[in-house]
Amino acid sequence: MKATDDRKEFERASWVNVAGNATKVVVEGAVGVVFGSLALVADAAHSVADLVASVVVLVYGGASYDEADATHPHGHGRLEPLAALFVGAVVALLGLTLLYESILGVVRGPDVDVEGWRLMLATLGFALVSMYAVYRYTVRVNDRIGSTALHALARDCMNDVYTSVAAAVGVVGVALGHPILDPFAGGLVSVLVVYQGVEIGRENVDYLVGSAPTEGKQEEIHDAAVSHPEVRGVHDFKAFYEGTEIEVEMHAEIDGEHTVYEAHDIESEVVDRVRAVEDVGDVHVHLDPAGIGEWSDEG
Repeated sequence: MKATDDRKEFERASWVNVAGNATKVVVEGAVGVVFGSLALVADAAHSVADLVASVVVLVYGGASYDEADATHPHGHGRLEPLAALFVGAVVALLGLTLLYESILGVVRGPDVDVEGWRLMLATLGFALVSMYAVYRYTVRVNDRIGSTALHALARDCMNDVYTSVAAAVGVVGVALGHPILDPFAGGLVSVLVVYQGVEIGRENVDYLVGSAPTEGKQEEIHDAAVSHPEVRGVHDFKAFYEGTEIEVEMHAEIDGEHTVYEAHDIESEVVDRVRAVEDVGDVHVHLDPAGIGEWSDEG
């Protein structure tokens, strides 16, 4: 039931991002083209990438909530960081393109209509307020469901706020009789866009390649296992990301005199304790009789 509710909230937040980015593209793009502002065009083009990314998250990110099946026995959890990785790649590539255009604008000189600065500034104000509202909504939803794809979209929304402020600096420069600030602002926007895209991609690559969680998280998982009164020690411990969740494998040593039924109950209890750790998904515990000298990190 919770998975169904989470998926509905995920899709609703994704649609809000799609609508917010589409509106920003149309409004900023039209005003930027009419008045020849590189800063506005750069900000609008950034939102084109955001729009594509939010559509990808909507279509493919939601599939991460599908149940495991014969072709995906571990579920579809890796689709979500894959969608987030796409967000980062698109944003970074577009940022590089915009940086190139901004450099050309500085070299060739600006071609911006100084008479339109009021409308341009009002447009950026609208974009800033609307994207901040989308950001707050996305963060509020993601605080409940913990989606890496929504986290990427939320970070990109906040990036939109920063880029709109940077673009506004260029427009203010135009109003004050320094139109060269417009392509400079476009370049600053582009650098921010590239940085954000790289950061989003770097974070989600770890989820996709099965990296280990932090040492602190591994210690938390280990401590949860040995907190069971019947567990004498743990060895062959492994914790790694399977999508956005942590999969755990371990051997736990217990008294060898336990019956099979008792050992089964102990194993189930250990699994439950480890699964109670935040972000942990599947847990695989193999029980060994204590005292045979097999373990490598006895408690």
